[in-house]
Amino acid sequence: MPETIKTRELTPSLWPQVEELFGAKGACGGCWCQAWRIGPGEKWDEIKGDPARARLRTGVADGSVHAVLAFDGERPVGWCTFGPRLSFPKLARARTLKCDDAERVWSITCFFIVRDHRGRGVATALLHHALKAMKRRKVAIVEGYPSKPDAAGNYVPTFAWTGTQSLFRKAGFEVVGNPDGGRQRVRLMIGRADP
Repeated sequence: MPETIKTRELTPSLWPQVEELFGAKGACGGCWCQAWRIGPGEKWDEIKGDPARARLRTGVADGSVHAVLAFDGERPVGWCTFGPRLSFPKLARARTLKCDDAERVWSITCFFIVRDHRGRGVATALLHHALKAMKRRKVAIVEGYPSKPDAAGNYVPTFAWTGTQSLFRKAGFEVVGNPDGGRQRVRLMIGRADP
């Protein structure tokens, strides 16, 4: 990772930097990091764009959205969001990503790295900071949902927004579900998991 890259946990005061990072397209097609937060019965076409931006802004302001931002100097260049698995309702509706102990799990669902900083260790720095932030919160079980590389071993950036298998594997995560699917379910124990 370049020495100029620093990471900071999201606070309401960093909202202008989130807007700068995500830009007019909301990081990807108006998502504003809401894809996994869509509730039952909600339609994505009615959420994406300005409504998604408003939802993210509210979550940042009230502290319900957890994330880490990466900076190259003063410029925001990366994002990683995490939180209680139950705060990402779409995970429960993803048949291949279901688990039996969702109420005890925290999830890392999204990475966004600006194009000119991809492949430079930014996602690794974000993941490590997110894990430290969860340890401080006494989280025991962390899950990720990395995408699968193509036959040549390359990741298609459009589908790699949940992270890559190699990123999570290098951090010690192990596959616990959907081993052959387009998105695996991987897990890391970072604390004591009470029954």
